[in-house]
Amino acid sequence: MSGKHYKGPEVSCCIKYFIFGFNVIFWFLGIAFLGIGLWAWNEKGVLSNISSITDLGGFDPVWLFLVVGGVMFILGFAGCIGALRENTFLLKFFSVFLGIIFFLELTAGVLAFVFKDWIKDQLYFFINNNIRAYRDDIDLQNLIDFTQEYWQCCGAFGADDWNLNVYFNCTDSNASRERCGVPFSCCTKDPAEDVINTQCGYDARQKPEVDQQIVIYTKGCVPQFEKWLQDNLTIVAGIFIGIALLQIFGICLAQNLVSDIEAVRASW
Repeated sequence: MSGKHYKGPEVSCCIKYFIFGFNVIFWFLGIAFLGIGLWAWNEKGVLSNISSITDLGGFDPVWLFLVVGGVMFILGFAGCIGALRENTFLLKFFSVFLGIIFFLELTAGVLAFVFKDWIKDQLYFFINNNIRAYRDDIDLQNLIDFTQEYWQCCGAFGADDWNLNVYFNCTDSNASRERCGVPFSCCTKDPAEDVINTQCGYDARQKPEVDQQIVIYTKGCVPQFEKWLQDNLTIVAGIFIGIALLQIFGICLAQNLVSDIEAVRASW
């Protein structure tokens, strides 16, 4: 009787534990994002009054953490448990879900290129809608301030867009001290100042346009974003291509592992 024995197909341990390890990181990151989002909502009292979710007129940045965290949690769970338990259903779900995200990203990129003017109009509408709600939510306020400071801009297409806000508009009926002003994030920065002057934007738009340019940024955030995109096009394209390649790589690895598992089970 020969001492040789038949060696059937095997599941690749390298692929299995690579998918497992990679998705464990995603899983915990998803939990962290969800935790931050829920903590932020709890601090604002949203969890104790769910109906207040719809009260904010603008965009609540917490949604970013919740949506991104939820997607990362689901993907990480499916990939992690699917690889560890050699569960073909979860691995196929991981591949299909990742494929759908890749397809949506590709579609969004093509549509953004084809309908550039429409996207520009929607961005203008989005920013102005959030300008109206600037004082309604602290997270939204911080997001707008960060955007204006980073891109050195003010409003969607200019400082006068702040007329849309009830506290900053120039109407005679506005009794606010911030009347005809702009948020401090619109102010040009003095390198010699260590402390931020939060009142630097008061009455800024009552000055002649030439004087305004000395005190505040007069360019809008939409054109400044377009300029930033053109200046950093190579980096932005590289990041998107890198993400796309990672997604394709993840789909291929998961499908390879599914094929190995099915081949092993077929040989039993």
